Amino acid sequence: MANLREAQKQMTRRLLLESGLELFKTKGYAATTVDDIATAAGTTRVTFYAYFPSRSDLMRALIDEQLNEKLERVRSPEHGSTARDLVATVAEGTHEAIMAWLRRTSELWPAVRPIIRIGRDASVVDPDLPDLVERWMEEAIADIEDGLTAAGRLEPYQRHFRGVLAMSQLDYVAQHWDGSDWKIGRDEMLEELGASWVRLLN
Repeated sequence: MANLREAQKQMTRRLLLESGLELFKTKGYAATTVDDIATAAGTTRVTFYAYFPSRSDLMRALIDEQLNEKLERVRSPEHGSTARDLVATVAEGTHEAIMAWLRRTSELWPAVRPIIRIGRDASVVDPDLPDLVERWMEEAIADIEDGLTAAGRLEPYQRHFRGVLAMSQLDYVAQHWDGSDWKIGRDEMLEELGASWVRLLN
């Protein structure tokens, strides 16, 4: 019986997260209320608050749980979260390893893009969420720095900033690829991005 109750709790929590994400996508973060989310999830405001103290906390959970789950990022005491495959890819540093990682990651862009966009919108209007996505981006930058450190490549002072440059490129391309006319195919775009990463990280 206890296991059933726990499963129901997890299902309710997931429904609230999924309903929040869908409403944030369609109505926008600022226009979506706690009542909207609770209703869409088939529950009540009281139940919402049993799982999340505020709309801000639900937004944080979308970043900390759903986004990290999609990208296979795990909790890290040093950085908040880490993607071990990214650290290993950067440490290897070869064109083949970087291209394989970028191809895998690019398959996730349609699922990842809305969460990042909503997180940035939320940071603008919600004083409880300053720099929400940017802090998360710093965790990914730290992975690149860790990979470079493990490989002993570049000077220590260069490693973090090279990560900033690499993740800035990736973020911009991932956020704008579908809606831009860059006169380049997807495969060619990934090759150009990969070549840039190889130059930056070696």
